[in-house]
Amino acid sequence: MAGDGEFVKGRGAGGALSNRFLQRQYGAVHPEGIDEPEELDRPTRVVEVFPKSILNRVNSPDIPFTWSLNPYQGCEHGCSYCYARPTHEYWGYDAALDFEQVVLVKRNAPELLERTLRKRGWQVDPIMLSGATDPYQPVERKERITRRLLEVFLAFGHPVRLITKNALVLRDMDLLSELASRRLASVALSITTLDEDLRRDLEPRTSTAANRLRAVRELSAAGVPVHVMVAPIIPGLTDAGVPAVLKAAAEAGARSAGYTMLRTNGAVGEVFRRWLQDHLPDRASKVMAQTAHAHGGRMNDSRFGRRMRGEGAHADAIARMFTVFRERHFSGRSMPPLAMDQFRPPPEGQLELF
Repeated sequence: MAGDGEFVKGRGAGGALSNRFLQRQYGAVHPEGIDEPEELDRPTRVVEVFPKSILNRVNSPDIPFTWSLNPYQGCEHGCSYCYARPTHEYWGYDAALDFEQVVLVKRNAPELLERTLRKRGWQVDPIMLSGATDPYQPVERKERITRRLLEVFLAFGHPVRLITKNALVLRDMDLLSELASRRLASVALSITTLDEDLRRDLEPRTSTAANRLRAVRELSAAGVPVHVMVAPIIPGLTDAGVPAVLKAAAEAGARSAGYTMLRTNGAVGEVFRRWLQDHLPDRASKVMAQTAHAHGGRMNDSRFGRRMRGEGAHADAIARMFTVFRERHFSGRSMPPLAMDQFRPPPEGQLELF
């Protein structure tokens, strides 16, 4: 585990943070006490964990799904604003570098999902992949857990929704197109900005915006319904680019679009503040002030119904702008409902054929 003050290039968090749950912290100390950043070349560390269950019931009234499934904890994408960062602290890691560099993988997730779907009395309801960390982050290229989960959904005829920032989703076009042909799948691509220089610093290991738009285009052409999330909108940083994102998404074939406002819960506030100071020091104060202003003066906004969209004059202006350009580019389009009547548990052992 890294200690405070260390610095790593190519990551969304420029340095580590103390874990709020640990009394003792560990890290590097320069023997001569020199106050300078230390560059550490650390590959991603994969740690297998063995959960006993895999579905999470979502009780938040402002989240539009009941069940989520996270095949990974931690995320290599390294988005500096990621709201899921504090979850890593529960595992004994920090919410900054450890969140990006230590990825917990649940290789038994497909088996746990199958076991759950076979339970007597299971009520069919679309399951979201993932809701917290990205199911197509770089480690998925080798682990293939998300692909195996899609095979389970297809075999059972169970509806699934995906959200990702990675064009790796195109690898599973065969499964997604077959699921979509039965109205069992939809995909959301999250596109924060079309500014590639900003994207590279803000979301260092995500796919480029161009590749995400390519994913929108190819999935749509294959009959997979695609929703685009402009998430998060960062006041004073990405809000001016929202109309361009909506226009490009519509031209690529997306059927609908939505957004969330940046909120810096828990340790996210410090990670994002450091990111601003490292990359955009001349704009840091403005962005932080506008973000707080859009949440009623709070940086850590956990109020249901307001945390996602914000409040106040600036939040209202962003909402009006988004509505205007969404109506301009997405008029007459909508996401189709997923089918609830296709669910048929296959005979035991059939999934071994995949």
